[in-house]
Amino acid sequence: MDAEVEDGFREFVASRSSALLKTAVLLSGGDRHAAEDLLQNALIKAAGRWQRIDEPEAYVRQILYRQQISRWRLKWRRRELTVAEPPEHGSGPDDTSAAAELRLLMRGALARLTPRQRTVLVLRYFEDLPEADVARILGCSVGTVRSTTHRSLARLRALAPELRVLGSEAPGTPGARPAPSRDFSPMEVR
Repeated sequence: MDAEVEDGFREFVASRSSALLKTAVLLSGGDRHAAEDLLQNALIKAAGRWQRIDEPEAYVRQILYRQQISRWRLKWRRRELTVAEPPEHGSGPDDTSAAAELRLLMRGALARLTPRQRTVLVLRYFEDLPEADVARILGCSVGTVRSTTHRSLARLRALAPELRVLGSEAPGTPGARPAPSRDFSPMEVR
């Protein structure tokens, strides 16, 4: 890799690694260490082909998705995330901890899904990809994506009923739902 190409790669990593790490954290079920490994491996693979890549971010994201699919196909054991105490509920509508609490609950709920279910939900709702693109990435039919999405959402609701309670506590009008957030990561990623 010549100096100019290497500088381009370094610039890409510096500018886009934060967003890519957020996706990797979601794909790995909230396990930051696994997410860092996932992203590092994707960047290593991209570095080897960097001169031939037209759309670097799309290429690296594709590697992330495929590596995660390979991981859940290998049926690696998932590690359980344990915490000493559950987070406390906020008291008022101006409480900024409500958003953090929602992110923590969502991360925990996603971690309890199977890797395939989590991957489908991340691609559909965090990455905001259409069903056809998700099907192409996962190598399955659109109908499979739809049914997996439906079952994944139903399981998410069953596993984390506390999310339903949070959804009704939006600031302002009682019973209104908060604006959807694409940031489910419990930590600040820089």
